[in-house]
Order: sequence, then C-alpha cells, then structure tokens
Amino acid sequence: MTGERKAPRIAVLLSGNGTSLENLLEHIESGDVPGEVGVVISSRADAYGLERARRRGIPAEVVARRDYPDLDAFNDALHAALEPHAVDLVALLGFLSLFQLRGRYEGRALNVHPALIPAFSGTGFYGSRVHEAVLAAGVKLSGATVHFIDEEYDHGPILLQEAVPVEADDTPDTLAARVVAAERRLVPQAIRLIAEGRVEIKDGRTRILPPTSP
Repeated sequence: MTGERKAPRIAVLLSGNGTSLENLLEHIESGDVPGEVGVVISSRADAYGLERARRRGIPAEVVARRDYPDLDAFNDALHAALEPHAVDLVALLGFLSLFQLRGRYEGRALNVHPALIPAFSGTGFYGSRVHEAVLAAGVKLSGATVHFIDEEYDHGPILLQEAVPVEADDTPDTLAARVVAAERRLVPQAIRLIAEGRVEIKDGRTRILPPTSP
C-alpha cells in the first residue's frame, strides 16, 4: 500500500440505507477524495443504498445473505460479483456480514465501526446495539473506527479513530448522530490517505506517512 499514488477504484458493500455511500460519493464528486466507486453490492435486496448507486449510474448488485446456506457460500457469491469490476479497494459501509479476504484483498478492504475498537465490537455489536451497550456501560467516550479487516468481525489494523463524548442525557439515537458525524469525516480521510500512498501496514499496525512532494 505504501508509495501508491493512484485514484482507487472502490467497491462498496452495504446492507442498508447507504448514507455512508452517499457521503463518500459527495466527497469524490467534489474532488476532495481521489477515486471512483465502481460497484455497490448489498446483502439485502431492499437496501436503499442500491437506489443511491443507480441514480448515479453505478452498477448496483444484490448478493442476499439469506439466499446462501452459510458464510462460505455467501462469500463465494460476493467474490464472483466483485471479480468483473477489478477494484483496488473494498469499503464495508454498514455491511452486516463477514467479508472473507481469501488471499486477495488483504490490506485492500476497510470497515467502519461505530465505536472505538476494541471496545464494543465483534459479533453482535452493530447499529443501535453498539450505542445501547455504550450507554449501559456508563463510559464517557465512544467514537468511530476505520480499520483494515481480517478474518474476524471488527478486527484488523486500525487506520483512523475519532472519539466523541457520551453525554449524561444521551439516548442511543443522540449518541449515534454524534458517532455518524465522526464516521462521515473518517471514511473520506481514510480513502484519501490510501490514494496518496500514505498508509503502511506492518506487524498488524498501520503507520500514516507524511505527504510527499508532487
């Protein structure tokens, strides 16, 4: 990943509304983030993120998790759907299943999680469940994490994190709004760093390199 200076071709995997996709596309269209979204794949046929992609003429495909008997078969279909698009980077933006790297996407697949990994992460921690757990624990900080994925849920080298305060009168919805705002900043920043060749992964950790001269 180090030294690359290329506008990446990105696949976005999602399972829901697609607001993170919309945010990324807006940053790309404004010129703030180098790259293009080459395909959007949803694990649910009713995900509104598919419509967001189609409005912009981006290929939008459904690989429904419920149609496959196990995670391996589901990933067989995911990889088959990705294959024709020759993407450089896979971004999991609200994707609720495990994406298997299979020796092909190591260091090229990102996930965004609505907490400060390793806290409140792993199997069963997604969506409002994360924020409910944060409030139940009484912690004073939560946040968002962008990380490279590995073979476990919400695990792998952390690229960026941003903390947000947990207020005394927070509900899961008010906390979620603060965390989502952090996610909107982190995802474009992460992809920009990758496109600029400024991310190094070594021994399970990331290092952000200084900008190079043009």
